[in-house]
Amino acid sequence: MKLIIEADGGSRGNPGPAGYGSVVRDAVTGQVLAERAESLGVVTNNVAEYRGLIAGLEAASELAPDADLEVRMDSKLVVEQMSGRWKIKHPDMKPLALQAQRLASRFGSVRYTWIPRERNKHADRLANEAMDAAAEGRTWAPSAVEEDEPDPPTATTGWGPPTTDPTTTLLLRHGETPYSGERRFAGVGDIPLTDTGLAQARAAGEAFAGRGIDAIVTSPLKRTRQTAQEVAQVLDVPVRVEDDLRETDFGDWEGYTFAEVRERWPAELDAWLADPSVAPPYGESFAATLKRVQTARDKLLVRFRKQKILVVSHVTPIKTLLRLALDAPPSALYRMHLDVASLSVVDWYADGPAVVRSLNDTHHLRQGAEPGLW
Repeated sequence: MKLIIEADGGSRGNPGPAGYGSVVRDAVTGQVLAERAESLGVVTNNVAEYRGLIAGLEAASELAPDADLEVRMDSKLVVEQMSGRWKIKHPDMKPLALQAQRLASRFGSVRYTWIPRERNKHADRLANEAMDAAAEGRTWAPSAVEEDEPDPPTATTGWGPPTTDPTTTLLLRHGETPYSGERRFAGVGDIPLTDTGLAQARAAGEAFAGRGIDAIVTSPLKRTRQTAQEVAQVLDVPVRVEDDLRETDFGDWEGYTFAEVRERWPAELDAWLADPSVAPPYGESFAATLKRVQTARDKLLVRFRKQKILVVSHVTPIKTLLRLALDAPPSALYRMHLDVASLSVVDWYADGPAVVRSLNDTHHLRQGAEPGLW
């Protein structure tokens, strides 16, 4: 696997209010796999540039820790120092360079390339966004539109031939739990499956047998790990845990029904339904869930390129992946229904588009049946 890191940092005053930006791309397709940006308070340009490099290396490590990297920066100083051609003399630089070297040593190989500033616009934009956000008292968040990027490819439809072999995600919701049967908010609590839920998981495994599944990836929560394990016993495929596939944290609403929440927290519920950036009391917003689910998806597409992956997760992460595949607005989360142990299938193409092949398919739960369209 080959990845490209583009990193930059800036300081408005040198030293002055500073920030960094980092982008991780697939070296083959150029697809953006991760973005990082942060304001740094008052530091120098060089410190900000090194912090951008470190953030890019950390993001690449999360995606593919054994990848071969090319790091592209418009900082001649950082490129030459990290390549070993220039000595590191400044005391502020030495610990940062050492941290970057330690991170870089974990990869298969790392090559540093100087590029002119006009070819580093994406990382530069992120750094400036982080500084602007700090000046306005905000925390940086990814922009909905990347103005310096080319328009995405026209989405492929089911009528045309695929441009590449896809990575296929089989999105399996966990089996029944006591909360799902009573339609209660079930977030990050470790709720086990019922006997019916275990049977549903076994039925899914039996229906998937012989269907060429290459990997099983699951949320860390008990109900999904139990589901994944039942399937894995049938398929004899190892299970990998991905923390970012966990359910949304519903905070104080955990264990309550919607009607009970409406009675106890009417204003908070209305705000939550109206705005995806609003979280339940002491919980997590759908906007925050979106960010980590995007990261999880990007990891899967890098690690399991052109493979068929069974992803065992929860209602919100699965709906979020479907929403991303459909390029649908946030309100789409409220317009999809997912039964327990239901299957949804998405093909992700390396050139950009995705195709939803099925949604809320439960016919694998019927005795002797196999999953439908996949």
